[in-house]
Amino acid sequence: MKKTLAIAAITAATTLAGPFAPAQAEQPALVLYETKGQQTIRQEGIAFVELDPDAPDYGQILAQMPLPPNLISHHIFYNPARDRAYLTSLGRSELRVLDVTSFPFRTKVVPVPGCDEVLDTIAMPVPYPHGITVHDGIDRMLVTSTINPKDPTDLGESIVVIQPSTGKVLSTHKVSDKPSPSGTAPVEAFFVPGVEPPVAYITNMAEGRIWIAEWQPESKTFSFRGDFDFAATGQGMALEVYFNAAGDRAYVTTALPGHLNAFDISDPRAPRHLYAVEAAGGAHHLVFSPDGNRAYVQNSLINIPGMNDGSISVIDLVAGKKLGTIDTFKDAGLTINTIMLTPEAEDFHAH
Repeated sequence: MKKTLAIAAITAATTLAGPFAPAQAEQPALVLYETKGQQTIRQEGIAFVELDPDAPDYGQILAQMPLPPNLISHHIFYNPARDRAYLTSLGRSELRVLDVTSFPFRTKVVPVPGCDEVLDTIAMPVPYPHGITVHDGIDRMLVTSTINPKDPTDLGESIVVIQPSTGKVLSTHKVSDKPSPSGTAPVEAFFVPGVEPPVAYITNMAEGRIWIAEWQPESKTFSFRGDFDFAATGQGMALEVYFNAAGDRAYVTTALPGHLNAFDISDPRAPRHLYAVEAAGGAHHLVFSPDGNRAYVQNSLINIPGMNDGSISVIDLVAGKKLGTIDTFKDAGLTINTIMLTPEAEDFHAH
C-alpha cells in the first residue's frame, strides 16, 4: 500500500502543477529521482521542480518524464551549447541523449559499450576511474581512482595525470599519507577557476579529506598534499566541490551525516574553513540561486541507506544557516540522485 501511495503522490503533484512552461517558472531545476531504498516496485524519472521561494508553486513538481525503472539514472551533463543533455546510468550500459531545445525533451538511447561513436580509449594504470577535471591551458586532465562498483570494500587511492591532446598517461600519484592500500577513495577533482598557476581540489570520499594538486610550471608536473580533514569535525564522505561566481568561495558537500561546508579561497592554496551547515543524509550535488546567496543541496548518494534522505536542503550562504527543506520527493517515498538548473539558466557552475 505504501508503495502505491508514493507513486500516486508524485503523479498527483505533477497533475496539479500542469504542463511545464519555462517562461512561467522563476527558477526551475531538473532532478533525477528514483524510489527510495530497495523496493520491488520501482519508479524513476526526470522531474522539473520550482526553487524560487517567491514563486506560487515553490517546491512543487512542474512536470516529469518517466525513465525505465532499472536505469538507476546518475548524472545529467549539458554540452557547451546547452542544446543537448547527456544522462548516465548505473543500471544499464547505455547513455541517453536528450534534445533540450523544446519540451518535451526527445531522447536517443546510445548503447555503451558497443557504441560506434567512441573515438578513443585510454588504458588506465589503476582501476575504477570516476572523477575527471580538465585544464586546457596546461593540457592536463586529472582522473580519480575511486571504488570497485562490484565490491564497495575495494577502494582506490590515486590520481592519474593525462595529457588530453595525446591521450598519454603521464603519471600516477597516491593521495594518502597512510600505508597502501589506504582505501581513501578520491572521488572528484576540480580545478579552481581562474587561478594561475593552476590549483585543483580533490575530495577523498572514504577518508573525508581535501587534497590539493598544485601545478609546477618549471617541471610541468603537479605536487600533491593533504589539506582539510572533515573527519575532525565529525563529517565523512566528502563528495563535491562548487565555486561561487566571484571565485572567492568553495562549497564542499559531505554525505555522512550530511553537511555543506564553506571555504574562503581568497588564497586558493590555503582554503580557510568558514562554516558547516547541516543538510541531510547523502548531501551531494547543489545548485545556486541567481544571486548566489542560496544553495539547494540534493540529499542522496546513490540511494545508500542512511545517505538517501531524499530532501533538498535550502542553505543561506551569507548567514551560513539552513533556511528549510523541500520534501516533495521524500514525502512521496522517493530520493533524488542529482539536481541541475534547466539549460536556459545562467548557471555559472554545474557538475
